Amino acid sequence: HIRDPKARMQAVWNYCKSKMTCEPDEPKDENDGVDQDEPKKGHGGCGAQQPLIRKEGLKLFVQYKRGKDEDEDVKSLQPDKRLFPPHEVYTALKKISDSDLHLLGLSVDYARPEWMILTVLPVPPPPVRPSIAVDGGSMRSEDDLTYKLGDIIKASANVR
Repeated sequence: HIRDPKARMQAVWNYCKSKMTCEPDEPKDENDGVDQDEPKKGHGGCGAQQPLIRKEGLKLFVQYKRGKDEDEDVKSLQPDKRLFPPHEVYTALKKISDSDLHLLGLSVDYARPEWMILTVLPVPPPPVRPSIAVDGGSMRSEDDLTYKLGDIIKASANVR
């Protein structure tokens, strides 16, 4: 185990950056394990292809590299580049198992990856928000943010 988080992340990145396929285990032969004292340990890959993820502005796009042996029909069905919406990112991060988080050096109790995506935006109630002086005078007023938050609350209530 590497104790320094930045060094650990760099080691994981250096190891994984060239991997484009989740390599499945070798099919078991009947002769496997007969010659060896210790059986070969698999890594349980699924065989799925790893896409390239690119950020453009505030949006994420996934891009799959095409294999040379793929026929034209398959190529036309799948676009080269597609939008990776936030709900799919959240679902993908949520599927990371606790054992994988431990291997990555993340805490299961304090640092789940899906917690890094805001699903709820906390807004302070109107009585707690400060008022500001308008035009340097003695008259006090709420700021524009308070008015906008009020509009959002009203619109949210109308939707319900």
